[in-house]
Amino acid sequence: MTTLPNRPHTALLVIDVQNGVMAGTHERDTVVANIATLVDKAREEGAGIVWIQHSGDQVEEGSTAWEYIPELTRQETEPLVHKTFGDSFEDTELAELLADRGVGHLVVAGAQTDACIRATIHGAFARGYDVTLVGDAHTTEDLSSWGAPPPDKVITHTNLYWQYHTAPGRTAGVTETKDVTFVSA
Repeated sequence: MTTLPNRPHTALLVIDVQNGVMAGTHERDTVVANIATLVDKAREEGAGIVWIQHSGDQVEEGSTAWEYIPELTRQETEPLVHKTFGDSFEDTELAELLADRGVGHLVVAGAQTDACIRATIHGAFARGYDVTLVGDAHTTEDLSSWGAPPPDKVITHTNLYWQYHTAPGRTAGVTETKDVTFVSA
């Protein structure tokens, strides 16, 4: 139901699942396993996968921290979008890449929940995309020493409010890995 014309396809966005980002995240191994399941499912169902890779002070381009975790392997035909802002659309070629592929619905997984995940789902929704957040396939680190809630609460809260997010002509939602499908009904 996207507001973007002629965009019948769905793509999986795998956001910032990099060594330095994932180090010390909440339930890392479970989340990585769920993302791997989503990647396999997207490939099996012929959906596009777009890999997003952040660079900045904590994850310098070319460093080990910047590299994607070894458990996930991008295929050469799957685009890789480099970004320097939280919103994966900001100052990147992501919007054009999705337009070229006719994508109007995004399924989102990765890290960090309270930064790049939130920025990207809001950025996509504001740009007219339907956005499904995979509730058991995103994570964050513990930032409670800076006043944030514990990571499990950050994740739960993000899933809670995103499932009720609305706007004209677009849908937002949250689903679990086991319930994700990339094929339109």
